[in-house]
Amino acid sequence: MTRVVIADDQDLVRSGLEMVLQARGVDVVGLAADGRAAVDLACRTRPDVVLMDIRMPVLDGIAATKEIVRAELGARVLILTTYDLDSYVYGALQAGAAGFLLKATPPDRLAAGIETISAGEAILAPSLTRRLIEEHVRRPQPITGVPERLRALTERELEVFELIAAGLANGDIARRLVVSEATVKTHVNHILAKVAAETRVQLVVLAYETGLLVPGERTGQARQRTPSP
Repeated sequence: MTRVVIADDQDLVRSGLEMVLQARGVDVVGLAADGRAAVDLACRTRPDVVLMDIRMPVLDGIAATKEIVRAELGARVLILTTYDLDSYVYGALQAGAAGFLLKATPPDRLAAGIETISAGEAILAPSLTRRLIEEHVRRPQPITGVPERLRALTERELEVFELIAAGLANGDIARRLVVSEATVKTHVNHILAKVAAETRVQLVVLAYETGLLVPGERTGQARQRTPSP
């Protein structure tokens, strides 16, 4: 059973989420009304997932996410936000959150999202992804070849990197590249280590920040546009 801490400054939201998740087999091991309490609870209870609001007193969700990720507790953070243009979401992803969903997400989908995060995958609300990128990631200048930060990656790792950035899960990538899912997982671990990233979501952000992918462009098109010498 997946163990979850819920962090939200609204009493009704916390209790409502607790009832919804427990009814769907999720073990809610703690409730926090602010970011500091969320960090303390995560340290004490070692949950699989912390369901984190952003706008909270004492310590906001972004700062709390940073602390939880840096503490290496094994807990993964899923941001649950009210606004689909929340200016803090991008910062939370950079801080190491494993994904984000809207509070309007149906209960069954929220429970499924928690299980996805717990299993080590990333989850990005489809309605947020494009707007998030366009709003918060500056459109970079056209690149020449592979961006410097990504040059340690092999050609196959670059392929996997782009498919991750396009939102594909490991199973989908394995089918696309006609390899085993275990092979994909190995590539993902190598990529994370080489670019000093903590989560798959940070890889998505990095792909757009470096210009490897550009909003509205198909996967792989950036490198085809300006091939390496």
